[in-house]
Amino acid sequence: MQKIKPLKRFGQNYLLDQNILKKIVLEIDPKPEDQIVEIGPGRAALTEKLLEKVTTLIAVEIDKRVSDELRTKFPELKLIVDDFININLNELRTNKNKRLRIVGNIPYNLTSPILFHLIKFNDIVQDSVLMVQHEVVKRMSAAKGTKDYGILSVILKYFADVKYCFKVSPNVFYPKPKVDSAVVHIRFNDIEISKAEKQNFINIVKASFGNRRKTLKNSLSNSIFKELNFADSGIDLSLRAEQLDVDDFLRLAEFTLNYIN
Repeated sequence: MQKIKPLKRFGQNYLLDQNILKKIVLEIDPKPEDQIVEIGPGRAALTEKLLEKVTTLIAVEIDKRVSDELRTKFPELKLIVDDFININLNELRTNKNKRLRIVGNIPYNLTSPILFHLIKFNDIVQDSVLMVQHEVVKRMSAAKGTKDYGILSVILKYFADVKYCFKVSPNVFYPKPKVDSAVVHIRFNDIEISKAEKQNFINIVKASFGNRRKTLKNSLSNSIFKELNFADSGIDLSLRAEQLDVDDFLRLAEFTLNYIN
């Protein structure tokens, strides 16, 4: 493809190293019948390798500059020119009996919104292999009580299993990012939960970490749940959010729903 200058506003850092690309494809382990969605194909380094393995590949690209060239070079590619966060993933499934697989070298400044978008559709997403900032991977897989344990850690622990795959040097990108990167494999659990229950759980986790160094009582009283009395929730409100495990947050969320109802 012709040389297109990466745009900072899209968080573009094109991956150049063929060995890293091969390792990513090996981690994805694509099968011909898989329904794979690639976020941000860019100059199609990963796209080209995936098309050698699968029958159908859907790519979501926000940069209109590369869309015409992608369509010309890869006529078999199903290209959507839009922001991935705007996409209703249900509409991308050609086989309703199979779940989607999401992959890509994503803009690091949009990591959290993209992860929450995947969680929104966790019932139809099988897994996701993503290139993200190394520091973010540490937060995604952090253990209770550590400094990296937070909103992402808790929510992902409930909805998925997170595997740290390997670290990636800035030297394999153009332009070189100022941070180290890493490939992460997120395998979503088969969880039956309503949209209201899901959003309530996310809200209670965010509220609990709202004032990280303060007690749960203080954090919750300064949140959207400030009108609720959590004294009978069964959770020690003198603890800080980082001292709770996933089951504790689930108990808080359940209490909240019961209180409201």
